[in-house]
Amino acid sequence: RSDGRALQKLPVHMGLVVTEEEPSYADMASLVVWCMAVGISYVSVYDHNGIFKRNNSRLMDEILKQQQELLGLDCSKYTVEFANQDKADQVLNCQSTLKVLSPEDGKADIVKAAQNFCQLVAQQQRTYTDLDVNVLDNLLSSTNGFPDPDLVLKFGPVDSTLGFLPWHIRLTEIISLPSHLNVSYEDFFSALHRYAACEQRWGK
Repeated sequence: RSDGRALQKLPVHMGLVVTEEEPSYADMASLVVWCMAVGISYVSVYDHNGIFKRNNSRLMDEILKQQQELLGLDCSKYTVEFANQDKADQVLNCQSTLKVLSPEDGKADIVKAAQNFCQLVAQQQRTYTDLDVNVLDNLLSSTNGFPDPDLVLKFGPVDSTLGFLPWHIRLTEIISLPSHLNVSYEDFFSALHRYAACEQRWGK
């Protein structure tokens, strides 16, 4: 926790994006637990094949195991809420909310939101002039209750986020790391340091 307090700024929502073909549940669980321990409130896990999402109970088991190993007796202070079970807005002290995402939560979610808006216009509940950034944000289900990511850690050799929340990362800082396999806490914390030091100009 003191590591998080030592940083000038800490992301509220961090995305962990794996572009490698063989995702590791143990290494991803370590990353999630480290996010919890430094005080990051929202964490999104994504791989472009949707493997983590299809096997989210296995990932959750690994996270609980790592909590015991990494945080020991302290782990009761740090709880993780699994947002995929429709409890996205329950965030308490020292609690992290985790969302596991796949490509269907990216472009497909934007298409669905556009269709829903068109239906509202057809039913005369909305007019086409109502469409703006906030309205579309509210229609997207993949990040319901989540702020946009402040920081994405992208793991792997591919120079792309491979469809991770294309609508939400327009102002997101993206830091690339070679691999999530055997990633160390030092690598993780070094990326947080880089984020804390960067000056975000918001297009100015």
